Amino acid sequence: MSISTATNIAGVPLASYVCNASGPKCTSYEELAELGRSKSSAIVMKTCTILPRKGNPEPRLAHVGKNRLLQSMGLPNLGYEKYIGFSKKLKKYGKPVIASIAGFTLDEYDALAHAFQKSDAALIEINASCPNIKGKSQIGYDFGQMRDLLSLACDRGGKPVGLKLPPYFDPVHWDIMSELILEYNISFISCINSIGNTLVIDPWKRSTVIKPKKGLGGLSGETIKPIALANVQAFYERLMGQVSIFGVGGIMNGIDAFEFLLAGADAVQVGTSLELEGAGCFGHLDAGLRTMMEYHHFSSIAEAKGKLSYL
Repeated sequence: MSISTATNIAGVPLASYVCNASGPKCTSYEELAELGRSKSSAIVMKTCTILPRKGNPEPRLAHVGKNRLLQSMGLPNLGYEKYIGFSKKLKKYGKPVIASIAGFTLDEYDALAHAFQKSDAALIEINASCPNIKGKSQIGYDFGQMRDLLSLACDRGGKPVGLKLPPYFDPVHWDIMSELILEYNISFISCINSIGNTLVIDPWKRSTVIKPKKGLGGLSGETIKPIALANVQAFYERLMGQVSIFGVGGIMNGIDAFEFLLAGADAVQVGTSLELEGAGCFGHLDAGLRTMMEYHHFSSIAEAKGKLSYL
């Protein structure tokens, strides 16, 4: 049986179902080039801001269990001009480059979206969900501010624009966000970002495990997978095939990737797996997904997508 895991996001072809998520190991050109040489189907760059940022004080990342991370990085990045330059250099790897942007004001989001429309990036992901900036709320939870953002940043050129969303826990929030996504012709969504403001305690040291925000950070890894799957499935039903979906959250093996496919994701992004295993993770995730597709007699992503059964 011939099996293909090729897919597309907003009409941009991906050679396989699995790529990296913005976050781990995608800040420097060297890290991005390693993604280019890997089996990741795209190169998702670090979320960038107008000016370079050092991020939050260290320690700001901790391994909390076998397949979990707690982090409060604070958007360390080299500034958007570097990533515009990187997008041109990375074209040699023959795979889509995805820009990720975050502003501290609506005007900054607007300027970043405008700048990357003129870049060599194939897709632009607006990070509306970073939970680790002290004194800044996640814009993804403020639907009025989200409307203002979309009215500014989503009509700046022909490149597809997407949203990286926080986890939502209420069906009403899925309804509201879906209406905004369709109203402003968002091309794709990435859901979910890490679960913000969680606390892990080292009981032997009687201490937090990271320094920023009195130990509060974004939780990622296998623990958040059920929440990520719920968000993917909710948006898949509401967006009715009009918007591509990246599933993100707790994808540690091919079975996890297959579950996201059943829930309706067009592709998946991996962060914790990349942080823990390095760029070799993409090969085994794709192989594991192929095994699951063969077992269920699916030969393509399109055949399997959204084929979740309900009891």
